Amino acid sequence: MASNLIELIKVLRERTGAGMMDCKAALLACDSDVEKACDWLREKGIAKAAKKSTRIAAEGLTTVIAEGNNAVILEINSETDFVAKSDAFKSLVNEVAQLILAEKPACINCAKELTKEIFTNATVKIGEKLDFRRFEIVTKTDDQKFGSYIHMGGKISVLAVVNGGSDELAKGIAMSIAANNPRYLSQDDIPAEEVEKETKIQLEKAKEDPKLVGKPEKVLAGIIQGKVNKYFAESVLLAQEYLLDPSQKVANVLKSANASMVSFIRYQVGEGIQKREENFAEEVAKQMK
Repeated sequence: MASNLIELIKVLRERTGAGMMDCKAALLACDSDVEKACDWLREKGIAKAAKKSTRIAAEGLTTVIAEGNNAVILEINSETDFVAKSDAFKSLVNEVAQLILAEKPACINCAKELTKEIFTNATVKIGEKLDFRRFEIVTKTDDQKFGSYIHMGGKISVLAVVNGGSDELAKGIAMSIAANNPRYLSQDDIPAEEVEKETKIQLEKAKEDPKLVGKPEKVLAGIIQGKVNKYFAESVLLAQEYLLDPSQKVANVLKSANASMVSFIRYQVGEGIQKREENFAEEVAKQMK
């Protein structure tokens, strides 16, 4: 390999982060013109992304950042946990989060269009399918507190908004949300159809319970209601134990601080994505093609 080509490959790698063989191919295709080779690699990155579109990106990272009265929480997926732990991927997540918070796109498609070039370049550099899965921007008032928490380096992120209280309290609430994974803020937030469904389930169970046979209708209704309330208490934030003091419920901790919950968002990497399970021998065979 000519020394001049080696130097050009070095320059192109520094500019794009692409692999050595990709840089060599780009330079040979573009008559050693570095600028044209950069464009060629971008185009190739788009082709790579299209080629990888049938793969499932179920690993990745979440993050949350706040500036003043605005905050963003987001999730970006990769195909492998190995890539998710890389500095290049972490840098991508941070760059996208900062841009989303600054530009405040209205929807995920708008956000994807805004970050299209960033992801194209990252695909070339990282070599995996990357997916900007979701984000939410949250705005608070001056009297409210953001509680944010990132668990296990980004496997789980939480963004909570608390009326009153302290920054420490808001952080503690966010930690509780990360650990206990509530589905609802309060009992009032549970959809009526879910309550009805669970009530029917408990009613059927009661019919099969010999201890409840012959109970007065009013008493039985109270028992069933108690079981329904207990079932949903496990998924209601205010009814859950406070992580930093399990002897207290979250609702009691907030009340003691003269504070109240406004909202919360909890992202966990890959939740709801069906991962593809592949035979190891088949995976090796694919790599050999």
